[in-house]
Amino acid sequence: MNPIQLISPVDGSVYAERTPLSPEAAKAVAAAAKAAQPAWAARPLSERIALVRQGIANLNAVKERIVEELAWQMGRPTRFGGEFGGVNARTGYMAEIAEKTLAPTVIEDSDKFRRYLAREALGVVFIVAPWNYPYLTTINTLIPALIAGNTVVLKAASQTMLVGERLAEAFHAAGVPADVFQNVVLDHATTESLIAARAFNFVNFTGSVGGGQAIERAAAGTFTPLGLELGGKDPGYVRADANLDAAVDTLMDGAMFNAGQCCCGIERIYVHESLYDAFVEKSVAWVNALKLGNPFDADSTLGPMANKRFAKLVREQTAEAIAQGATPLIDPANFPADDGGAYLAPQILVNVNHSMRVMMEESFGPVVGIMKVKDDAEALALMNDSPYGLTASIWTEDYDTAAALGAQVETGTVFMNRADYLDPALCWTGCKDTGRGNSLSFLGFHSVTRPKSYHLKKV
Repeated sequence: MNPIQLISPVDGSVYAERTPLSPEAAKAVAAAAKAAQPAWAARPLSERIALVRQGIANLNAVKERIVEELAWQMGRPTRFGGEFGGVNARTGYMAEIAEKTLAPTVIEDSDKFRRYLAREALGVVFIVAPWNYPYLTTINTLIPALIAGNTVVLKAASQTMLVGERLAEAFHAAGVPADVFQNVVLDHATTESLIAARAFNFVNFTGSVGGGQAIERAAAGTFTPLGLELGGKDPGYVRADANLDAAVDTLMDGAMFNAGQCCCGIERIYVHESLYDAFVEKSVAWVNALKLGNPFDADSTLGPMANKRFAKLVREQTAEAIAQGATPLIDPANFPADDGGAYLAPQILVNVNHSMRVMMEESFGPVVGIMKVKDDAEALALMNDSPYGLTASIWTEDYDTAAALGAQVETGTVFMNRADYLDPALCWTGCKDTGRGNSLSFLGFHSVTRPKSYHLKKV
């Protein structure tokens, strides 16, 4: 098998190299996970929760190393401290609700009948994690899967392949058996062959639409349940009654944080005509205050994109839009670190429309288009004119208005005066080409378990 190389966006060097498992070795991993699952599920729930919590505690103990590795692997500035806030919050919440969520629902317990619904682990859970938030996206499924009694096989993205190793080290040191949680390096062909052979009882994939389609094709006819979080083109809508400064600060951060490489990042913004000029002016000032540079520099607020090919796509979309009449408002000269490769200057585009790729196709980079709208109806039509549906951010001062508009938006999450955020108590889900499935909240446990009915009668 040819080795897989991790090319660092920081300097273009080979940061890590691993040889993927052979098909035979990969089958052995899946078989070991299947064999280990009954004993793991038989352990008391409290014990599984304690082991998972200790695994995360072990991860926190090497935070400094992990933050540095993330910068080398995918370019996020070290000043942001990695992903530990979300990792700890999501783990804590899912652990807290586990006992109640997984407890049987008793319908009747009498001298004649005992009838109840139980939740049973699916078996072996396969996680295919992305590179943009590799710890958080893994944790979303890993924590409920292990707590519920599943074994887990993790395939981290090649761009962040060290993430799987750190997680496995932390959980094994906590006492989670090696066969209960296994980190693997696989090529695409072996991954698809395992899925097609029904090696797993649930597959969770976060990545591109094309990747999700490949997973579905591999699983065709196996009846393996899938959780797919795919592309996004999340909108923001600034109503006339919005808090302008708060909207600028949150939506620009949502568009630019992590070099725009956020699953639920803001990629298009619609602003009521009464606020449009002021919103654009303030947004340009906000973005021009960013500092693009080496992620290890303390003053860098933007690092490189994870790979120069990702930056190339954003440059192509931006150039194409400008050729079609869009106006760029950010002078690249303000960001001298832009090297034409992975380091990419941020950009705001106006005079854009939905005939442009930059407003319709996922960019996943530090570019955002802003359009003027006259009313809610126009904003709703534009927000829904997308093949994707992950989140929508509505800016207003009224709960009822936000809820009424949100009910008409084709999306998985409706935010009011927030953006680019995951609440572990709420379900993380999408619609349309964003995919299907649920994670976090009590529904996250339902994704990695199945209902089992008990109808017991005394004669």
